[in-house]
Amino acid sequence: MKTETEIQAKKRRKIEPEPMATRVELHPFLAGMNRTQLALLTDCAIAAHFKKGETILREGELANRFYLIESGKVVLESSDDFEQPVIVETIGHGDLLGWSWMFPPYVWNFTARAVEPTEAIFFYGTILREYSERDPSLGYQLFKRMAPVMLRRLQAARKKMLAMDAHGEKLELVIAD
Repeated sequence: MKTETEIQAKKRRKIEPEPMATRVELHPFLAGMNRTQLALLTDCAIAAHFKKGETILREGELANRFYLIESGKVVLESSDDFEQPVIVETIGHGDLLGWSWMFPPYVWNFTARAVEPTEAIFFYGTILREYSERDPSLGYQLFKRMAPVMLRRLQAARKKMLAMDAHGEKLELVIAD
């Protein structure tokens, strides 16, 4: 049986979460950005937590934010003209979620859903667009990192759609409990 002193000692040893500035600075997606840019990003960042099965972004809705995934897994899916959603990609630690906030008409191109508990850093995209207007080097650094992600995701969606059309391929379904 644990004594009161052991219980109190355990509570004191509880690990405190990293400060947001540290979390932003250490995220692999932002590697190589300068201190000023990281400070601007930190100014727009808050912690986000998603439960398994929770929808994070919905295709066709207003895009005004993005996330950097720290842990967990998220599926990107599209359901336009399909009975069941088509899984385009599964992302996790170190990945970017959401680039549509940066480009008009600022509407999500995919739906994103957590398939396991997920921790992320949430960024206010509308504020970052304003910061990028004032400091084009920030916008360029973000675009330079987002462009390969956009290309990879659009190519993955294209390949999935072609496979469906050409081969009647059965699509991967993810069912959340």
